[in-house]
Amino acid sequence: MRLSYKLLFGLYLSVLLWLLLFKFSYDIVSVIEHHQARSVNLIPFAGLSSGNAREMIENVIVFIPLGLLFSINIRSLSFWYKLGVISLISLAVETFQFILGIGITDVTDLITNMVGGLIGLALYNLAGKYVSEKVLHRCAAGIIFILLAAVLFLRFFVVRVRY
Repeated sequence: MRLSYKLLFGLYLSVLLWLLLFKFSYDIVSVIEHHQARSVNLIPFAGLSSGNAREMIENVIVFIPLGLLFSINIRSLSFWYKLGVISLISLAVETFQFILGIGITDVTDLITNMVGGLIGLALYNLAGKYVSEKVLHRCAAGIIFILLAAVLFLRFFVVRVRY
């Protein structure tokens, strides 16, 4: 069973990176070639609007499973160490967006991604107090698998990417 959790973790990370870096585009080379716009925002929550608020909520939501999957797969590390690794993953994504010129490098994204990971870690710890580890792992993995399947189904059969 541990192998399936690790595979789910790898699949989730792959889909997460595909979403964050290439917005689910098939033509990654085209995204890199045609969207060279480097921009950095170091002011948290600058220009807050309804569109930005939606994006911030989406960033939080998309990182919650990362916190859950870290807790399932890497139990030997402390809560704060896991949160640090999640923060480093978010920082790496923002850095790659800048290097490749495919998005806005934004400190708000770092913060909201970290909050999502924090919520996932906290939910796991809270649920672990009331539910057995085996049940918790199966439920969390099942929910994450269903969400991933739904996202991939929508991407391949419903939503068109504009790149």
